[in-house]
Amino acid sequence: MKKIKILISIVFGLIIASCNKDDSTSLSESDYLIFGHFYGLCIGEECIEIFKLENNKLLEDINDNYPGRTNFYSGNYIDLGNTKFDLVKDLTDYFPTNLINEIDTVFGCPDCADQGGLYIEYNFNGLRKFWIIDQSKVSVPKYLHDFMDKVNEKIDLINN
Repeated sequence: MKKIKILISIVFGLIIASCNKDDSTSLSESDYLIFGHFYGLCIGEECIEIFKLENNKLLEDINDNYPGRTNFYSGNYIDLGNTKFDLVKDLTDYFPTNLINEIDTVFGCPDCADQGGLYIEYNFNGLRKFWIIDQSKVSVPKYLHDFMDKVNEKIDLINN
């Protein structure tokens, strides 16, 4: 009878442990999410904002180069500290997994009409991809809209 109680306790403990949601949004050592916006006809520091979210860090690119449509973004990143990291650490929770299967890397015509664009780069378990996304939602798939809003929201939070 004692063995049955111990076995039930172990099983119950495992069930409880498996039901607990891990609140950690940290990425593994090699994983990251780069996100940002760009505007060509714009004046000021906030015209091009590219950030890198990695293992318990948020970094900002200090180069502020306009992203190309055919190559991964090459940035020079500095750590923004824990306060800024805490503002955006959950962004990976909103990443649309459908995006991984997309063949296209450009959605719409980003910044063609001075509406700006988003740069998204994803590296997870060795899979590295990037996308250039039009800020005009009528030009991109609906499943991206919430993520676009969240990226823009996070950039605003970082800059305030």
